[in-house]
Amino acid sequence: MQLICGVDEAGRGPLAGAVYAAAVILNPERPIFGLADSKKLSEKKRDILNVEIKQHALAWAIASCSAQEIDEINILQASLLAMRRAIETMQTQFDIIPDLVQVDGNQCPEISLPCQAIVKGDSKVQAISAASILAKVARDAELYELDKIYPQYGFAQHKGYPTVYHLEMLNLYGITPQHRLSYAPVKRLCQ
Repeated sequence: MQLICGVDEAGRGPLAGAVYAAAVILNPERPIFGLADSKKLSEKKRDILNVEIKQHALAWAIASCSAQEIDEINILQASLLAMRRAIETMQTQFDIIPDLVQVDGNQCPEISLPCQAIVKGDSKVQAISAASILAKVARDAELYELDKIYPQYGFAQHKGYPTVYHLEMLNLYGITPQHRLSYAPVKRLCQ
């Protein structure tokens, strides 16, 4: 049996918070029904699948890169680094080495394993779909926590994306330590 590790990220577009990535090796003997690109699922469905994936997968891990790391190395490199961290964490925690890593997108992280980038992989490969769900649920959880610390920004609603409300609150209250200073709407406030 070939072990395929699916990898995806969540949170490239928001103005605040970390970018998250997940790595998942599904168990063919314990199929999970309803896997799809996390963006096409309701939050309730993602939460249910998140639990199922963690219970039934052969291996999984979630990792991130902070807003500060994103500002230092750029969002693409931070996304790839978060992916590498997720793969390495999964290998260490589960003592498992996949035969092939399949990543959503058009670039692979720097890893020592065979890797294949698949555009729209989160809607084509079940393991990538599972990774997209874990990454999205973990990132949303961070934004709910940020909402408790900075309630005036509305992070629980917009998840850090540049909505009209978020931009208005940035103009009104300024930036938080969790905002990505290299992103144009935030950078303007720093000048």
